[in-house]
Amino acid sequence: MNTIKRIDPRRPFVVTAAGLKRITLGEEGSAQGSFDANAVTSLHGRAAAKPRRTAQPAQRTILVVAHSDRGALDEHAREAVAAAALIADAHTQVALLVFGKLKEDAAALGADKVIELAAFDRRTFAPESEVQALAACAAQFAPVHILLPDNAAGDGDLGRRYAAQAGASVATHVVEIDAAHVSVYVHAKQAVAKRTVPEVVLLAPGAVDSRLPFVGAGEAMQLGSFDAAASAAARYRDLGIEETDASQVALEEADFIVSAGNGVTDIAAFEALAGVLGAAIGASRVAVDNGHFTRDKQVGATGKTVQASVYIAFGISGAVQHLQGIKDCRHVIAVNLDASAPIAKRADLTVVGDARETIASLTEAVARARAAHGEADRAAGAPTVVEGVAA
Repeated sequence: MNTIKRIDPRRPFVVTAAGLKRITLGEEGSAQGSFDANAVTSLHGRAAAKPRRTAQPAQRTILVVAHSDRGALDEHAREAVAAAALIADAHTQVALLVFGKLKEDAAALGADKVIELAAFDRRTFAPESEVQALAACAAQFAPVHILLPDNAAGDGDLGRRYAAQAGASVATHVVEIDAAHVSVYVHAKQAVAKRTVPEVVLLAPGAVDSRLPFVGAGEAMQLGSFDAAASAAARYRDLGIEETDASQVALEEADFIVSAGNGVTDIAAFEALAGVLGAAIGASRVAVDNGHFTRDKQVGATGKTVQASVYIAFGISGAVQHLQGIKDCRHVIAVNLDASAPIAKRADLTVVGDARETIASLTEAVARARAAHGEADRAAGAPTVVEGVAA
């Protein structure tokens, strides 16, 4: 008889940042180890602390610049921070300059130093002031490289303006980066051109993975020689934000979307909720095929791919095609009677309930909140606008 004790192939283990499997001795139980680049996790769900990227004294700096949106960086900006952390050596620190507030953990993003310029807002157009702030930060840190996400939301424009003003070398739409070179597409993306890393790098989306196996120091700092209030803004005048009807906004550009599926029976109540919330309207393919919505409202692989900050799906089961259309949404909320529907696996929050009742409750809650907000404004002496007339 074979007396050799069998080793349990399912014994708990963790995968370290170096990719090594470490077995947890003395523990029993079935588990499957995996490496999540966001965190090194054990098989029992415990998150192991990530190591610091470096503890060496900083001799050089790589500066990352990005605008925040409601206190957070989008995925493209996170990739820029990750790129800087990945190409930095042990004696190079990653400094993050944020235009706006940052409520996220800068260390988890990979930054060693972080400077917040809360006076700036992504919704405010102040290009000259931003260039001055970036120039002041560059003078303070003397970075070897400056990285920005190459987008249409202010970062790409800022990087180009700064490079032109400073006479710095620049590479745009960078699709690949390491410590020695950057790569860009040429000849209609049929070939790749490489060059040494320039002073200013504008990264294309998806150039790197934003998930890092380490953290930065995350030390908050102040920008010493810059006064936002006194910065120049003479040649530009911000005319503010023009309010538009959310229903007229293209789904690809909408930041807040409520979407209806086969589980929504009261279309009028659903559209009323969208109006109350100021959200754009989307729909599943089934709802469109049933004639409840026009084809331009369809979300999914065969419809529109959306990138909303908030996407609320009412009565949508979550077919593969629909999930492909919402893969880039930041926060997904599902309202469905079936807690095991595919949409629930994608959702950040799932409300298990009837879509019609939830829509009615939400409409009522928003009305109460607005009424309370109006009472607070009146108590503070602020003017209240009713049907476009100041009261």
